[in-house]
Amino acid sequence: MSGPTYFQFHFAFLIPVVVGLLAVATVMRTRTTRPTVWTVGKPVYWTGVAAITLIAVVYTTPWDNYLIAHGVWGYGEGQTFAHIGLAPVGEYVFFLLQPILTALWLGQLTLRRGWPETGLLDWADGTRRLDRERLRLLPRLLGGALAVGIGLVGVLLLGTDRTFYLGAILAWAAPVFAIQWVVGLPQLVYQRRTVALGVTVPTLYLWVIDRIAIATGIWHISPVYTTGVDLFGLPVEEALFFVVTNLFVVQGLVLFRWVVDHWTAAPARKAAV
Repeated sequence: MSGPTYFQFHFAFLIPVVVGLLAVATVMRTRTTRPTVWTVGKPVYWTGVAAITLIAVVYTTPWDNYLIAHGVWGYGEGQTFAHIGLAPVGEYVFFLLQPILTALWLGQLTLRRGWPETGLLDWADGTRRLDRERLRLLPRLLGGALAVGIGLVGVLLLGTDRTFYLGAILAWAAPVFAIQWVVGLPQLVYQRRTVALGVTVPTLYLWVIDRIAIATGIWHISPVYTTGVDLFGLPVEEALFFVVTNLFVVQGLVLFRWVVDHWTAAPARKAAV
């Protein structure tokens, strides 16, 4: 007798949480005036969520299929019923539900007021001295260099079976981190409490349900391509995967908020000149 299916997993652990967070967000929107990351009811927030979810699906799909083909992970017999490429349909549903879950949580967190005047968008003002512009460029260059370093470590780890999955995560994550950190690392550091809390809570929950999915055989991770280090039975690579993917979502939405705030304030800045 086979265990629970991938879709039963979604109905048990993801869909109820998404619905619950949506209900909480709806109530909080009418009961509080806290300066949250975004009032969840505003269409512009969902524009950001939709964009990031689309990017996540497009960017993750070939990587996911490659790792399945390589044998890094697989699925229980009879626990999936249809596939697109090598991945089951339930996998693509996961790609959609995770960003929405994380976005609903993040949308209720508070932001620090204002934004530091550092970042690519500030260059458009044309009113900054060259030496100050160079100084503001430094943290973004450091962020880009860190992302390149992560990518290089990932590529090196791909050369050994036991570190293959770990290397695949790091090499795959590096381009996204490079873009996010070069564009707005100072803004992310300024909002570091919100970023940290926005990532930590959904990541801990996803760790728990991922461990349940592995225990019930919905999917399995190959010991050949993992280090053998685990957290309460969860391979450390799986734990890192959810940290990385939630960082993608949270950093993306915080930067989206920064960009919209910047564009909204631009007419007032021009009028003051």
